Amino acid sequence: MTPSDVSALARPGRPGTARSGRDGGSRNRSRRGGADRRPGQDAADPNAPRLRTVRETSAGGLVVSGIDGPTDDRCAALIGRVDRRGRMMWSLPKGHIETGETAEQTAVREVAEETGIEGNVVAPLGKIDYWFVSEGKRIHKTVHHYLMRSTGGELSDADYEVAEVAWVPLSELPQRLTYSDERRLARAAAQVIDDLADDPERLARSEADSLRTEPNDYEKAAAARNQRRNEPPRAHRPRRRRKRDGAGRGEGDPRRDTDGG
Repeated sequence: MTPSDVSALARPGRPGTARSGRDGGSRNRSRRGGADRRPGQDAADPNAPRLRTVRETSAGGLVVSGIDGPTDDRCAALIGRVDRRGRMMWSLPKGHIETGETAEQTAVREVAEETGIEGNVVAPLGKIDYWFVSEGKRIHKTVHHYLMRSTGGELSDADYEVAEVAWVPLSELPQRLTYSDERRLARAAAQVIDDLADDPERLARSEADSLRTEPNDYEKAAAARNQRRNEPPRAHRPRRRRKRDGAGRGEGDPRRDTDGG
């Protein structure tokens, strides 16, 4: 089981689709009936070079202040990034799982780095996956999200990838968040928060149960993939053709270096 398989809150991304503005990627929507197009090619140009496909795994958090207080006082820390069209895109903080980390530890670290807010994981919220194209690569990203309780820190946009940070009332998240899958996740989180806040002992127990310190096999493999994501692709080695006995395509046959249909 992967770290956040508690709920499937978003539909899996389809190969060849992407949202503009997310992770700096460009739109690359596939067309139905394009079965003859090579994987990774741009649908608009079937003769374009094949893109290298990369898998990335991240973790992030919906960090909430006043999680055990009055409903109207609860706010979540969001980050804003400016897309290529100059639009502010609001989303949940997240980042790559690194070597030696659990997904929960990644979420705590990334929230602190991107918002300045420290927090503890309270419960898993689910995972989101999507596709986008960036720097000549076709990327399939999976993000594991966690509900977090704010424990300190101050809002900061010091991270170079972040343009703005803000505390946003939970009731306004569906209007403020840019991406539909994160809006669905935020609506589900509101119910989880209500259930936990009604039972302080359950809240404390859920927080204690989330203190994992040793990565599992899934997280180790994810960290290794993330570490390799910027490595140059391996050089293609052509397959050696076996010589055939008898007439035709044997040694000395000029046709052996052609496709031959």
